[in-house]
Amino acid sequence: MKIQSIQLYTVAVPLRKPFKTALRTVHTAYSTYVKVTTDNGKSGWGEAPPTHVITGDSMASIAYAIEEVLAPKLVGMDIRNRTELFKVLQNTIIRNSSAKAAVDMAIHDLLGQLAGLPLYQLLGGHKSKLDSNFTVSVNDPTEMAEDARRYVEDGFTTLKVKVGTGSAGLDIERVRAIRKKVGTTVKIRLDANQGWQPKEAIRTIAAMEDAGLAIELVEQPVHAEDIDGLLFVTQNTLTPIMADESVFSPRDALRVLQCGAADLINIKLMKSGGIHEALKINALAESYGVQCMTGSMIETKLGITAAAHFAASQPNITRCDFDAPLMLTGDPVLGGVTYFQQTIELPDEAGLGVQIDNSWLTQHRTSGSEEKQ
Repeated sequence: MKIQSIQLYTVAVPLRKPFKTALRTVHTAYSTYVKVTTDNGKSGWGEAPPTHVITGDSMASIAYAIEEVLAPKLVGMDIRNRTELFKVLQNTIIRNSSAKAAVDMAIHDLLGQLAGLPLYQLLGGHKSKLDSNFTVSVNDPTEMAEDARRYVEDGFTTLKVKVGTGSAGLDIERVRAIRKKVGTTVKIRLDANQGWQPKEAIRTIAAMEDAGLAIELVEQPVHAEDIDGLLFVTQNTLTPIMADESVFSPRDALRVLQCGAADLINIKLMKSGGIHEALKINALAESYGVQCMTGSMIETKLGITAAAHFAASQPNITRCDFDAPLMLTGDPVLGGVTYFQQTIELPDEAGLGVQIDNSWLTQHRTSGSEEKQ
C-alpha cells in the first residue's frame, strides 16, 4: 500500500461573524486540503489552515513544504511502515507543523481504512462522543454577553471566552457581563492568547476570583516563550492554568511538565504536526498526572474530524474546543463528525469517515506530486 500521489487543494469558507482574539481577526477560513492516494486506489484526506501568528504557517509555505519537500520523500513509501513513514514526515523539514499535520491526518485516514476501523477505535477507542465548548470572540462587554447568551440558547453549557486585549479592567468587565447574562450554571473558561504580562495576569485572575466569577481555567495567559512567567502565574493563582502556544512538541511539553508551569495542556494538531506527535504529548502529560484539552484553529470539519478522532481515543483528553465548523457559512465536508448542539458524534466509517464536496475545491497545482510509473 504505497503512496502514489499527494495532491493539494485550496478551500475558502466565509465566517458567519468575524472571529477575534488578542492575536488576530479572521473573516474567512482558508485551508489547504491534502489528498494522499495509494497504489491500490485508496485516498486519505487532511487539512492545514494558515495561522501566521501562532504556527507561522501561510498558505504558500504549507504548499511549498508539502509539494517541494515532503512529497518527494514520502511518495513511494508504504503506509504500513508506520514508524519510518512518520519519522521521515517529522524529520525531513523542521517546524512547518501545519503542513506535517495535514499529511499526518491523511496517512491516519488511510491507516484506519486499511484496518477497517474508525480512526478513534484504531488509536485507543475510549469513547465515540465528545462535548465541545463554544468560543466567544473578544469585543466590547455588551456584544460578548449577547453572543454568550445566544450560544447558551443554542445548547452549549461551556463557553471559552477570549480576553487579553485592552486593559485588565476591561477583561474583568467582559467576563462579569457574560456571567450576569448566562447565569451561574454555565462553565466559563478564558483564553488570553498570550495577552497579559505575568503580574498583570495574576492581578486580573485574582480579581475575577474575588468577584466570584467562577472561572474554570485560564488558557495561555502570558507569552508562549515565557515559561518562567507561566510558572509564576500558575504558582500564584487558584484558578487552573492551561498551556497552549507554549507547547508545540513533546519536548515543549516535557519542559512545561518538569517544572510544573501549567496545570493543563492544550494539544492542537496544527502545533504538534499531527496525530502521531500529539499522542506523544498526551502520553507525557498523562504520566505527570496532567489532563489535556484538544483544541483547533479556524478549521473546516475535515481538520476537526481528525482532531476529534484523536481526542475521543484517549481518556486523558478531558476537554474539547471543536466549534470552528459551526462558525462557517458552508461545509466542504460530507460525513465526518456530527454536531448535536454541544455534543459531537464520531462517524462509524473506517478511517476519518469523510468525503469531500468537490465543488468547494480549487486545484492548487495541476501536476501534484506523483510516483513515477
